[in-house]
Amino acid sequence: MSDIIHTGRPLGKEIRGWLISPWAVIVLAFAAVAILDAARLTTIGSFAIAALLGTLPYIIFAVLLIAGLKATGAEAVIADAFKGRETRMILMAALFGGLAPFCSCEVIPFIAGLLAVSAPLSAVMAFWLSSPLIDPPTLLITAAALGWPFAIGKAVSAVALGLFGGFAIKQAMASGWFGKPLRGVSQSRCGCGPDPFSGKPAWRFWHDARRRETFRAELVANGLFLIKWLALAYVLEALLVTYVPASTIAGLVGGEGLLPIGIAALVGMPAYLNSYVAPPLLAGLMEQGMSNGAAMAFMVSGAVSSVPAMAAVWSLVKRPVFAAYIGLGVSGAIVSGIIFQMLV
Repeated sequence: MSDIIHTGRPLGKEIRGWLISPWAVIVLAFAAVAILDAARLTTIGSFAIAALLGTLPYIIFAVLLIAGLKATGAEAVIADAFKGRETRMILMAALFGGLAPFCSCEVIPFIAGLLAVSAPLSAVMAFWLSSPLIDPPTLLITAAALGWPFAIGKAVSAVALGLFGGFAIKQAMASGWFGKPLRGVSQSRCGCGPDPFSGKPAWRFWHDARRRETFRAELVANGLFLIKWLALAYVLEALLVTYVPASTIAGLVGGEGLLPIGIAALVGMPAYLNSYVAPPLLAGLMEQGMSNGAAMAFMVSGAVSSVPAMAAVWSLVKRPVFAAYIGLGVSGAIVSGIIFQMLV
């Protein structure tokens, strides 16, 4: 009897986990269409499948790249950006922020370690602002859904936002602001892997059995993760294109001017899902009339204000620094949208 009770608990957790997973949302979405509008079920399914298959080469390359970065321990290289003069640190932190292969919780011990060894807040803020916006898999997924001009524009926006935030914080600190930015934080590990602030990379990871296993594990985990979220994204895009009138989207965030871009930046903050779901959804919105600038503002503000990104900042620094992070992120999103609208 006790064995039956014991084995029932993990099963219950698995069921609850599945019910709140992207797979459950996909099944429920198709079930709703089958019941309420069966004539369009095949069209919506074909749209989502074709879009996912079209993205498959990007997914394969992305998971190979991120697995390789994890297996080599390339995260340790990023710490070198926080050495030397403050201006150099800001420049390098903004650049490497978009290349860091960190999961959301790995950012916390990494930043805590940097702050603990007196890395300047300006360089840390540059990294914080650029890191959520782009990484190698996100760049490829964005290119697949929205095209390379948009993907490159997002990468440039990430670096520019990091530079903007870093130098703004440097100037504020020179004026006496943010004298003691840290909370009393614990540098606990998140459990995702080795401490990203220590160790040296091993570029020929295939000679090490442990690193080969890391490569295999990351390959499977990231492959399943990307397929899961992108399948959901393309189903939602198909539903969006099918059921949301183009005039509604165009009236809210379409056309020229600052207002649609500002609205998109503000809407992007609470509406953002993650960097893999957003590009296909934005592709659908742009087909319905969303402007290029509004799409860029939506994506930038959403990445900065995503729950993992904000949690990392909130857990380490005091409220004024957190408020500065949000303010810099949203204002940078609006500026990015305006510039992208002018150039594209």
